[in-house]
Amino acid sequence: MKSHLLLPLLAVVALVAAPQAHAGPGHDHGDEAPANTGVALPRFAMTSEAFELVGVLNGKTLTLYLDRAATNEPVPKADIELEFAGAKLTPQAQADGSFVLELPQAPGEGAHTFTATVTAGDEADLLAGELDLHGEAPHADEHAHWDWKRWGVALLGGGLGLAALVAFLRRKRASTFGAAA
Repeated sequence: MKSHLLLPLLAVVALVAAPQAHAGPGHDHGDEAPANTGVALPRFAMTSEAFELVGVLNGKTLTLYLDRAATNEPVPKADIELEFAGAKLTPQAQADGSFVLELPQAPGEGAHTFTATVTAGDEADLLAGELDLHGEAPHADEHAHWDWKRWGVALLGGGLGLAALVAFLRRKRASTFGAAA
């Protein structure tokens, strides 16, 4: 083998023989359906110096979680009066420390203002918050998949074509210089 072909041939072999990175189980990003992560329900938070109130909306059901702002300690025995869309609502305390109420109607899209009056023992506070509901964003689940076999064949063909071109040009140059002598 001629030494002037050795370098292009080694370059082609290095490109073609490079190991492919194959992903293991759970990391292959193939066409399988993604794992279900659950539904993200709309929520809002209201804070003051004494309390933090978080509301989670599931249809017409509103679940409220009341904590002390300084310690994040739940406040299960409190009186909460919630004002929404001009109506005053009183949520019912649950055994797990949360508060639940049914809204008169499910809120539509847009920004909705909530006001809560919280009384726990000798502490009382007024909290305000906003729930921003908007349509579902378009999903970007689909992404391009690279077919490594097709790319491998294209790289091999391109590399062989490049090697043939280099060999042809060197042979032509050598024969041109040889004819002049």
